[in-house]
Amino acid sequence: MSTSRSGSFGSGSFGSGSFDSGSSDGPSSGSSGEVSEIDPVDHAHSICLRQLTMGPRTRGQLETVLRRQGVDHDVAAQVLDRLVEVSLVDDVAYSQNYVRSRHSGRGLARRAIGQELRGRGVTDEVVAEALEELDPDEEIATAHALVAKRISATRSLDMQVRTRRLVGMLARKGYPGGLSMRVVREALLAERELDELETRFLEGLDNELSDAARVGE
Repeated sequence: MSTSRSGSFGSGSFGSGSFDSGSSDGPSSGSSGEVSEIDPVDHAHSICLRQLTMGPRTRGQLETVLRRQGVDHDVAAQVLDRLVEVSLVDDVAYSQNYVRSRHSGRGLARRAIGQELRGRGVTDEVVAEALEELDPDEEIATAHALVAKRISATRSLDMQVRTRRLVGMLARKGYPGGLSMRVVREALLAERELDELETRFLEGLDNELSDAARVGE
């Protein structure tokens, strides 16, 4: 790669004048019908910017797009290095936001979130750092909330089926098997205890009504 092409990716490449569609889509005015050659660095940069206008992207995601577009590896690395340098691509910030969003929005556990981030090309080191932001107690509380939200819809089912479905729901969201079983067991026991309390309350109410009827109240 020549230094002239590297230089074209300086401050000018972040301005609106860098990518003149007239210079790349057809002959320049005053030329003899000769089509201008597209600078590979500018071309790769344009691809990345189009991706970033749709939302944040990791370096790995952009690398995949550039590779599919046939961009040379060295050119892609140069462009991505520059985007990281100017903070248009920040895997650390992306991962931290992703952890918060996926946990609060979908109730995903750290294992599931970590797998998704790795699938987006984030390194293990960055993934581990981002997952540290997720408090283990908060993760357990979320598991309890997920079960509490679903448990009433399973009341007509056999206990084994209920347990299997609730544990499976948590497993699909990345919760470990041991934690899932404990949370589901606690929820089912609490439900049974509540039912017993309700039964005793209603029995007590029946007794009070009978006593009131005997004294003519």
